[in-house]
Amino acid sequence: MSIANNIKKYLEILKPFGAQLIAVSKTKPNEDLFEAYEFGQRAFGENKVQELTEKAEVLPKDIEWHMIGHLQRNKVKYIAPFIHLIHAVDSDRLLKEIDKQAKRIERIIPCLLQVFIAKEESKFGFSEEELLDFLKSEAFKSLKNIKVVGLMGMATNTDDMQRVKKEFTGLKELFEQVKTEIHSENLEMKELSMGMTSDYQVACEVGSTMVRIGSAIFGERNYI
Repeated sequence: MSIANNIKKYLEILKPFGAQLIAVSKTKPNEDLFEAYEFGQRAFGENKVQELTEKAEVLPKDIEWHMIGHLQRNKVKYIAPFIHLIHAVDSDRLLKEIDKQAKRIERIIPCLLQVFIAKEESKFGFSEEELLDFLKSEAFKSLKNIKVVGLMGMATNTDDMQRVKKEFTGLKELFEQVKTEIHSENLEMKELSMGMTSDYQVACEVGSTMVRIGSAIFGERNYI
């Protein structure tokens, strides 16, 4: 099945849930991205800054680039001018650096805060307590060049969909709690990024607004 047909399939699946498809294009050649683009896909997810900047330089300028991987503070400056959304903001120090770089170029950069919901040490993110404390702090409210527009989480990599559903449900409940209880000019809770190729259906049932799908669209990943 072609890339275009794969995208069509997932758009149809996601439509009843109102979830946006983020086509995870990491390690994929520009030709593959352009085939998806020609079909109408505009939101692409990358997890490495160098690859992201190289693709952004040569591919159409109306692409919405999503940084979905772990982002190092010293690399924020390279994507700050054009990034559409940073999904995996996993610490207050990283958010402060994004704010600093955004201020330098007079932008407000939309971000999602990553919450640690999995039973795996390899995952990153705020704990629930850390997240709530930070969002209530004056340090957070003082950040004028970022806008936190929601949360992001990665479930445990397991075939146990009951566990996955429990983790996603907890994140959805935290999302609603923040939306209800915390008010700040730089906070607008509207996006919940959760769900990948293996667990997007459960994520959508729980309330995901963005799913990140790669291999099911572009084929198996090329490890480089």
